[in-house]
Amino acid sequence: MERRTAVTSAALAAVTLALAFVALCRGDSWDPPGEVLAGLAGHGDAALIVQEWRLPRVAGALVFGAALGTAGAIFQNVTRNALGSPDVIGMDAGAYTGVLIAITAFGGTAAGLAAGSLAGGLASAAAVYALSLRSGLSGLRLVVIGIAVNAMLTALNSWIVLRAQLEVATAATAWSAGSLNGLDWGEVRLPFLILAALALLSAVLSRTTGQAALGDDVAAASGVALNRYRLLIILAGVGLTATVTSATGPIVFVALAAPQIGRRVAGAAGTPALPAALTGALLLLAADLAAQTVVAPVQLPVGVVTTVIGGAYLCRLLIMEVRRP
Repeated sequence: MERRTAVTSAALAAVTLALAFVALCRGDSWDPPGEVLAGLAGHGDAALIVQEWRLPRVAGALVFGAALGTAGAIFQNVTRNALGSPDVIGMDAGAYTGVLIAITAFGGTAAGLAAGSLAGGLASAAAVYALSLRSGLSGLRLVVIGIAVNAMLTALNSWIVLRAQLEVATAATAWSAGSLNGLDWGEVRLPFLILAALALLSAVLSRTTGQAALGDDVAAASGVALNRYRLLIILAGVGLTATVTSATGPIVFVALAAPQIGRRVAGAAGTPALPAALTGALLLLAADLAAQTVVAPVQLPVGVVTTVIGGAYLCRLLIMEVRRP
């Protein structure tokens, strides 16, 4: 790791932890920092509120944001395009399709949601890959195909919701906004374990990612098995996205923006995963804090905030892509 990247990552981690403490102070009202610290230590009347109600939500924002940032870095490295994030090229929509099928056909158990989300994400990734074979996993062609697949899956999701029973459709529509409201430890333990395993796989493949970024010919000459690498890294990226989607609903644009913001802040070549993960955690935590504060006492789904911020960012990226010679 370059020195500037390491220093930047440490600074991002410090800012994120500071913001996490601020988020722990936010409930129905702002609590004094001293009470929150005592609650974290298990003392005082605030212990139950801080440890069982607020801490799972803050931990979820950090872990899920880091997972989305890592997934975005994976796909942007594979496609070598700043627009190649899972929420733009159909992975989020595919994971949501799998969840909708699990809810409507199998009752929507926790295991069913996770399996459906993963299956839907993998199916959408396979479709985009198959339609992009002529140009490989790179370039604007893949992004355009991904946007088209995303649009078709979004239409399919709307059709499934319209055909579902009223109570199922209501729950699915509310869930589709992407929210961290009401998370508890029982809901996040399994996703945390899955995400940790996938993050470990991504870390193991990080050296190969650097070699693959030099180009297919150079990577193959240095002994990289590109097909196996792409299969494993895409499985990791889809798994990260699908796991977050199964736990919170689709939270868009964090995976798109975090890798590029992290890369620019770190001044790094390529799209390193660590700054992307830390930036993703910071973005999702800040968005969730804004969702709790902007129209308090009403708590907005965090996906609403990320959509507002990310829409403007996506327009900027599209304009830059079109202007590129």
